[in-house]
Amino acid sequence: MSSAFRRAAPRGRPARRSGQAAGRSATLFTAAFDQTTCVGIYVGMESFEGSLHGRDGTLNFVHSATRSGSDRTAEFFTIVPSSGTGDLTGISGAGGMAVDADGTHRIWFDYELG
Repeated sequence: MSSAFRRAAPRGRPARRSGQAAGRSATLFTAAFDQTTCVGIYVGMESFEGSLHGRDGTLNFVHSATRSGSDRTAEFFTIVPSSGTGDLTGISGAGGMAVDADGTHRIWFDYELG
């Protein structure tokens, strides 16, 4: 299945999720990043609580990307194995993130429940 949601909260703060995924998440970020040139790399670990396509539970995922100005490269996004609870127990898969010009982050999941 595939699911998507928007993230518009500042980094390191709880974010509300909506769309086919609804709920909230908490994120821990670390980065080596130059704010002036927008060059660097980040790693984010998120804990999500809510629902995906009407299935309630929690899951964790990790994502990272490299920026060299206005582009994102070397992107990585995966659901942490065995992290699902409730109706999301057994979830596995990946996903991705797109960042709009206004800074809104759009995240999607491609997952299986097993």
